[in-house]
Amino acid sequence: MPTKNVIVGSAVGLHARPAALIAQAVTEAAVPVTIATPGGTPVDAGSALMIMTLGAKAGAEVVVESADEAMLEKIADLVEQDLDA
Repeated sequence: MPTKNVIVGSAVGLHARPAALIAQAVTEAAVPVTIATPGGTPVDAGSALMIMTLGAKAGAEVVVESADEAMLEKIADLVEQDLDA
């Protein structure tokens, strides 16, 4: 399955607001997407709670994975943005 390594852009990491926005995009698209820390267990990107369990801080690297290339790019772009701005 295609993956993309990205750097967390939100100033305070993947906490409640960024996680909720990412999860909402995944849920609306109804396409399976996972997010993981490198070497970690992937979590469902459609769940804000699961995203927050990663503990990914600003500047941390995460791996986004999805069989749908367009969705992969969309979620990777969201992760890289400062969603608190």
